Amino acid sequence: MRSVLLTGAAGFIGYRTAKLLLEKGYKVIGVDNLNNYYDPKLKEYRLNLLKENRNFKFYRLDIENFEALKVVFEENSFEGIINLAARAGVRYSIENPFVYETTNSLGTLNLLELMKEFGLKKFVLASTSSLYAGQPMPFKEDLPVNTPISPYAASKKAAEVMSYTYHYLYGFDVTVVRYFTVYGPAGRPDMSIFRFIKWIDEGRPVEVYGDGTQSRDFTYVDDIAEGTIRAYETETGYQIINLGGNRPHQLKEVIRLIEEYLGKKAEIIYKPFHKADLKATWADITKAREILGWEPKVPLEEGLRRTVEWHKENRDFLREITLP
Repeated sequence: MRSVLLTGAAGFIGYRTAKLLLEKGYKVIGVDNLNNYYDPKLKEYRLNLLKENRNFKFYRLDIENFEALKVVFEENSFEGIINLAARAGVRYSIENPFVYETTNSLGTLNLLELMKEFGLKKFVLASTSSLYAGQPMPFKEDLPVNTPISPYAASKKAAEVMSYTYHYLYGFDVTVVRYFTVYGPAGRPDMSIFRFIKWIDEGRPVEVYGDGTQSRDFTYVDDIAEGTIRAYETETGYQIINLGGNRPHQLKEVIRLIEEYLGKKAEIIYKPFHKADLKATWADITKAREILGWEPKVPLEEGLRRTVEWHKENRDFLREITLP
């Protein structure tokens, strides 16, 4: 049985990636610190579902803690690492940049150092479309992303660069996957789609930063999980690969579809556009197709329908979830 270390296992993307790995016959060693950036009840919900599988083993720890992380390497045997542990969120990174640097940058360095010590060679790093701020669309991986506009993006860039260094020095096979606005069931409550569904369903005003015409290349979480695993299973040397829906959608369109699926009308409050946000994202996924044989399968309409249905099925639980 193949075995993999998956960090951020109780996170939104981490949970779906772990679930798919288990379905594919992997043993998954999961790591997560279950921090309270957003309501931990959601992380515990995901984690409890994973623990139902006997091939899932979990450690509650922070990848910033080198000595605790080393114990995981000493107690287990695995072939490689998928690093999904990260402090996410552009706006919060401006309020607390230090924790982004320690988790996203130092945490990645800890994993790379332990890979070197224990003789591992495959590393997948989750990165972000936020790096493409100010670049022409559709975003291609070879664009010069040297001017990040948030501490979050800067910390992810640092992790990418350090990963390349270890590829160069020690021959690690490294695949960096840059995610584009991931959404789906059991998603992150700090992200727009989770919040929009909850607000509209509970009859609360929807807060939109900007005029609603800003667009995102929304990508369904199961597609992201599949692309991440393909990145793990593919020898790439060192490659940066976009994983995105390949079709931008305006926030106004997202709200309209949620209204339709919930059968409820939204009251919208428009707020000033945040300077650290991107006005639009759009992934060029040519490399994903050519190197990984991957492209998204779930269109926005279907992905939103599934997400709204999950919300309806879990209304009582979700009323208890507080938004950051």
